[in-house]
This record gives sequence, structure tokens and C-alpha cells, in this order.
Amino acid sequence: MYFTEEHELFRKSLQDFLQKEVVPHIEKWEETGTIERFIWEKLGEMGYLGIAYPEKYGGMDLDLFYTIVFLEELQKINSGGFAAAVWAHVYLAMTHLNKEGDEAIKNKYLKASIEGKKIGCLCISEPFGGSDVAGMRTTAIRDGAHYVLNGSKTFITNGVYSDYLVVAAKTTPELGNKGISIFVVDRETPGVSATKLNKLGWRASDTGEIAFDNVKIPVANLMGEENKGFSYIMQHFALERLIMGVNAHARAEYALEYTIGYMKEREAFGKTIDQFQALRHTVAEMASEVEMCREFNYTIAKRLNDGAYVVKEASMSKLLSTKIADEVMYKCLQLLGGYGYMEDYPLARLFRDSRLGPIGGGTSEILKEIIAKMVIDKKEYRPATS
Repeated sequence: MYFTEEHELFRKSLQDFLQKEVVPHIEKWEETGTIERFIWEKLGEMGYLGIAYPEKYGGMDLDLFYTIVFLEELQKINSGGFAAAVWAHVYLAMTHLNKEGDEAIKNKYLKASIEGKKIGCLCISEPFGGSDVAGMRTTAIRDGAHYVLNGSKTFITNGVYSDYLVVAAKTTPELGNKGISIFVVDRETPGVSATKLNKLGWRASDTGEIAFDNVKIPVANLMGEENKGFSYIMQHFALERLIMGVNAHARAEYALEYTIGYMKEREAFGKTIDQFQALRHTVAEMASEVEMCREFNYTIAKRLNDGAYVVKEASMSKLLSTKIADEVMYKCLQLLGGYGYMEDYPLARLFRDSRLGPIGGGTSEILKEIIAKMVIDKKEYRPATS
């Protein structure tokens, strides 16, 4: 219904690539918190970083279900950090370059991003703001041929080792959320500094707190129109939330498959534990919930691919898929007993990595209020007009 033979061939070649080129390095990257640069260029050479982007800049301009395949398989090598670093580059930073960047920006940053020669990050969340995008304090004040950027961002995936930053800042602070603009900033620009954060999970990825101290940004680095940044950010939230929903159903599926395999081997009281009714019914319930999430997410992906503005459904996807994934991790770890608690088995890392789902990209509490506004108050969110 959603995947053609070409999609499945793509899935198989991606699985082979990940097993050969990525999996052997995962333990090292998880330990060091640094993903080595060579893998980015290999991903670029294979075309994986340009799946959704125009051929003009080296991309493949493929439909959204190739992206779904890409996201699903990244979740099945047991490194939420590696997966996050890749999708934050490809679908957060690069989305803004593609949608709001002019030709000069696309030729300089988007092309190199598709090739894996430049890595990007998206800087929206702030130490005092979290999910409150409109409440950001970072400013970019025009001064002749430059904007002067001051402020800080936090919880930024790829925030330490990336080559450029896509930054949201207030260009007209007195206008509140109607005064936000989007810029691309080179990492080496004087006044940009980053501190690496120590996290519970996603340990392979570098998450940073970034400070901007009188950073001079050329006017040419403004993306889109001045003061339209908030609508650009909102426009892309549908894709970001769907991505996190898809990530959730895929890692839950992976955890469940592993756990069922374990249960077939593990014996207790003279039989394998997949024969105990209480455990079988736990698996049946989890499998049903994951299946419902996956089918719902595919439906939303189809609508988004066809041009529909699915911010409500994508918000629902992230809310429920991440919640269910967390519950699946908890139960699967329990089904492994003492081994589930051991780092030698995948559930310990899956449990830690999955916990960010209901937090990142808008907390579940914020999403509930956004959904309530649409369902109860009949509020309509519309795509940006430019």
C-alpha cells in the first residue's frame, strides 16, 4: 500500500550499508560521544543524505516513503545517538536550508550537506525557554551590512561538532513571536562557542549548549524574510514530529523483535518463556500498539507526501508513538529479566535512548495543549504563506 519494490530494494541496500559501515563503529562512538567524520562522507557518497532534496544540489528528490525507510532502519542498529545526529542534520538543519535559503546559501551549504562535507544543526531551544519558541531571548540586531547575534541555545543535537548552525533569533524583539528570523551561521565565526552536555542517552551524538557573543552575521545569511522565522519553524514542526513518531514505532518494533527472539531461547521451569501465557499476552498487547502506531504514521506520511498540512496528526503521532515506545522498552527490558539491565544486551541502551522521545521536539505536555486547542477550541494552524 505504501512501499513499492523499489522502496524495499532501497531498504535492503541500506541495511547492508549500515551493517557493514556503521555497526562496527557504534560501540566506539557511544563510548566517546563523537561520530567520526568519515561516515558522513560515506553516507553522502551513497546518496542517503540527499534522499528528499533536489537533484540540482546533488539530491535524489525521492518521495517521503524513502525517508520513512531511512528513519526506520537507522533505529534498528541500536544507537539512538547516531540516528539522531543523522536525522537532525538531514531533516532539521537541511530542511531550513532547502525551504528558506537562497541560491547562494543552497550552493554553499545544502550541496555540501548532501555530500556529507558539511554537518549542520538547528538552534531553537534556549536554557530559559525549552518548548516555548515564542519566548526566546536570543537577538540578532541589524547593524549596517551585518546582524549582531547575542544569546544562547541548548539541547542542540550536533551542537558541538557541526560546521554550521541554523539559528532562530529575534530581529525585532518588541514584536514577540512575529519578530523572529532564521540565519545560517558558520561555526568558525568569532563569538560562537559550544559546551558539550552529558546526557542519559543518545550518547553517540554530541548535544551542546551554544553561546553567541556579539556574533557578526552577514545580511546575506538571513534565510527567507526577516521576522517570518516563527512561521517557518511552525511549518516544519509537522515533519519533525512525524519523524519522531516514526523513530518511535521503529525502535519499539526492533525491541519487540529482539525480545521475542530472546524469549524463544530463554528457558525457565522446563520450557521457553515464550510459552508462559502472562508473557505471551504482554507481547500481544505491545505488538498491537506498535502496529497501530506504524499504520497511523504511514497514513500521515502519505498525506504529507501528497501536500496536506498534517500538524494535528503529526502532533498526535509524536505524543502517542513516543509514549508507547517508552512503555514497550520498559516491558521488553522486564521480559529479559536481569539480562535486560545489562549493558551487554540492547535493551539497556534502547531504554535510555527512547526516553528522549516524549521530551525532544516539543514535550508531550506541550503537544497535549496544542492538540487540545485544535480539537476543543477548533484552532486552525495554517502553513506559512512564504
